[in-house]
Amino acid sequence: MSSRTRNSITILLLILLVAGAFTAGYFVSELRTKGNQVHADEEFDVFWEAWKLIDENYIGQLPVEQQRTYGAIRGSLETLEDPYTVFIEPVVRDLEREQLQGSFGGIGAYISRPEDGVDVVLEPIPGNPAEKAGILSGDVLIAVDGEPITADFTVAEIADLVKGEKGTIVVLTVLHQGTDKAVDIDVIRDDILIPSVTYHLLEQYPIIGYIRLSRFSAESGQEVADALTDLEEQGATGYILDLRQNRGGLLNAAVDVADQFLGEGPVVIQQSTDEGQRIFDSTADTLVPDAPLLVLVDGGTASAAEIVAGALRDRERAQLVGNEPTYGKGSVQLVFDLSDGSSVHVTSARWLTPNGTQLDGQGLEPDIMVEITQEALDNGRDEVLDQAVEFLGADE
Repeated sequence: MSSRTRNSITILLLILLVAGAFTAGYFVSELRTKGNQVHADEEFDVFWEAWKLIDENYIGQLPVEQQRTYGAIRGSLETLEDPYTVFIEPVVRDLEREQLQGSFGGIGAYISRPEDGVDVVLEPIPGNPAEKAGILSGDVLIAVDGEPITADFTVAEIADLVKGEKGTIVVLTVLHQGTDKAVDIDVIRDDILIPSVTYHLLEQYPIIGYIRLSRFSAESGQEVADALTDLEEQGATGYILDLRQNRGGLLNAAVDVADQFLGEGPVVIQQSTDEGQRIFDSTADTLVPDAPLLVLVDGGTASAAEIVAGALRDRERAQLVGNEPTYGKGSVQLVFDLSDGSSVHVTSARWLTPNGTQLDGQGLEPDIMVEITQEALDNGRDEVLDQAVEFLGADE
């Protein structure tokens, strides 16, 4: 099955549990005790003056008071011209909170139905509950908790049957390849560990190690270190780090990843309202301080991925190769819950590269700009990677 087909019909059976800290901000009652309240009331006189005239003269149906309040908050936030400082209404906030604080888990397997068949096929992810319980690659799913899986089930509906509360058991009835006898396998749902790194030696240049980093999780630094160690043992003397479509993740993970390529020095500068300027440094311990290195970027390279790309370039450790600037997301948001269940997300810090370049709203221009041709798109050729290989291979 092609990767494109698989991506279109595969659902990863997991819910990543994110630990979040939320600060309740009941600012309405607090403001009335502050010395500037009279001034604030006076400034709002014109607001109420305008609404009085609207109440008296508007021909259409007027919004309720809550809608006016929410509209006023949104309008005020728009004056900040910051797309990440936003107001979230209670219903949306409830959904967001459930996603961040939910106790659901998965089994750690891909589920797919090939385009040319009706069988539902499982592929366990190494190190996760499905594999540990005995699910094998290519197993055909027959039933979930005794409920037969028929052709009427969509992949999404099957996924809903499989996922559930962390720590509970789901019984999967499967057929192993080469057998005709179904077996029941108990799988304990849990948090799912999805590797953020894939890597291999390039076929055309077997001395170049290719590392793709899909996101920045708590394990990413160690995963990159393990990849570099393995590639070096296989004979790699140069590396390509692919950060395309990497939307970011944890700040500490970005520093850890950069640390694998950099000696001691700054990785990122964080400017915040409470701490002022703080510098995050790499250590003197690095696996590949001198090996040739290129970093692949695109418009989907964002946040923590931009931190790594910016640090490697500013420290003259690597050049960036891509067909467009990176996304330009270099800020941190705090989430404050309000008294009625709504919330505000407030940008409280911005990131700068070691040379002081602002990431937010600007992004990073590739050093080696690659033009993507229609012919390459039609034939599935990766011109950005090809250009990097050609550039790096010439130096090897």
